[in-house]
Amino acid sequence: MSEKREQRRGLGRGLSALMADIEPTTAADSPTQQRATRMLPVDQLFPNPNQPRRQFDAEAMEELKNSIKSKGVIQPLIVRRRGDAENQYEIVAGERRWRAAQAAAVHEVPVVIREFSDEDVLEIAIIENIQRADLNAIEEAAGYEQLMTRFGHTQEKLAQALGKSRSHIANLLRLLNLPDVVKKAVTDGKLSAGHARALVTAPDPVLLAGQIVRNGLSVRDTERLVREAQDPDGQKKTKTTSKSSGSSGEKDADTKALEGDLSAALGMKVSINHSAGGEDGTVTINYDTLEDLDALCMVLSSGR
Repeated sequence: MSEKREQRRGLGRGLSALMADIEPTTAADSPTQQRATRMLPVDQLFPNPNQPRRQFDAEAMEELKNSIKSKGVIQPLIVRRRGDAENQYEIVAGERRWRAAQAAAVHEVPVVIREFSDEDVLEIAIIENIQRADLNAIEEAAGYEQLMTRFGHTQEKLAQALGKSRSHIANLLRLLNLPDVVKKAVTDGKLSAGHARALVTAPDPVLLAGQIVRNGLSVRDTERLVREAQDPDGQKKTKTTSKSSGSSGEKDADTKALEGDLSAALGMKVSINHSAGGEDGTVTINYDTLEDLDALCMVLSSGR
């Protein structure tokens, strides 16, 4: 693999690298920077067919359209030439601005033409949307999956590059195992990411998803429904209740997420138990070998 390819695999270049030379121009901008931007008719631009975002929020698009009507398109779009076609360009970053400009009856938009490979375009599109939090949970998970399968990125590498926890990425990837009808409810905004995470372990997520949508149930209600579906006869007694009289039983989503973060950081299973009605509790770290114990002691003693 070439040195250039290895550098690109560093990930995280996203918007900071992409936009480095195309910030909105002002009178004080250098002539070199201003020459990087040119105007192109909107009908010469085409969306990226591999764009990970499939849903565009109508209210946000209306706000962007009104802003463009008032002030124009301030931030240039990033485009590349569309194959061998003359005067045709594919949008690498800025599809929302392009769509809003058309809705605002703006006929030309500022662009910067760059040279990108097909893999560059896909990777940048995914990273741009993730960094701007424009994707719903299913789209974000699909973006992570593409980065991993097509570019060989690991969960750890994605977590570092995108400023996310490894458990956040792992939990989102699990959502892709849900039935299509449940995933569509998430992309349509009928279910939140919290609802979807709770449904991952449900014996019949489609049935429960219908109940949640019809009754407007909260995430906490959903977690209760899933527990009841997993143990319809109520035979499973919460172990923490018998171990500690002050235990609150089932853990909330935040506690579980924190356990996942700590487990990923240490490479060992971590359990957090809060005392019922109080602010104290216990943290249990399980190790498999003495080498694991030595490594844990080094981490704790170094203050990391």
